[in-house]
Amino acid sequence: MAASIAIDGLQHHFGRGALRRHVLQDIQLRVAEGEIVLLTGPSGSGKTTLLTLIGGLRHGECGSLRVLDRELIGANDRQLTEARREHGYIFQAHNLHRSLTALQNVRMALEVRGRLSAAAMDQRAAVMLERVGLADHLHKTPDQLSGGQKQRVAVARALVHEPPLVLADEPTAALDSRSGRDVVNLMQQLARERGSTILLVTHDNRILDIADRVITMEDGRLREDGRAA
Repeated sequence: MAASIAIDGLQHHFGRGALRRHVLQDIQLRVAEGEIVLLTGPSGSGKTTLLTLIGGLRHGECGSLRVLDRELIGANDRQLTEARREHGYIFQAHNLHRSLTALQNVRMALEVRGRLSAAAMDQRAAVMLERVGLADHLHKTPDQLSGGQKQRVAVARALVHEPPLVLADEPTAALDSRSGRDVVNLMQQLARERGSTILLVTHDNRILDIADRVITMEDGRLREDGRAA
């Protein structure tokens, strides 16, 4: 089966000189198209760093990092921007624009692609917000939403254009158990219906059952790669 993510010998450091620290060490990973993989491990183990490299949010150093058939090691800023448009990214801190409504925040993910009319973008954004339980909050700004509601807007923004790859950093961290389950079920449904690949960083043991595989990272290395329970 074709791989959405293919990583070979990926290394990454933070800092310089005496403060230089090896964050990722010889990462080898393949995630097949349509696969749901959860990445777990202690805080500071390198999970978010790996996710941001896969998402084109920072420049990689060495090795090979192919995402949706694009090699990201050595990519310039423009190439990384183009790569980011091909997937959906759910940030741990939601990263919503405070001056925009929930509907406008979600619509932004469609605007950067320029493939739909304004009315069609509004309709699709509204439908996705309804699917994450925010039908009555379309025109509220982030300051008018709870932490859990903001996170659901971020999830809707990542999923609205039905991307082939979804990268999620602790998407259920700010949600109660019911809302968290609804969100991961929606992500699982997208994977099954559209063949989308999902790589999800989490500490939430309640959602391990959605995964095809659970991978554990410790001290910058992938220590374990097993089937989900």
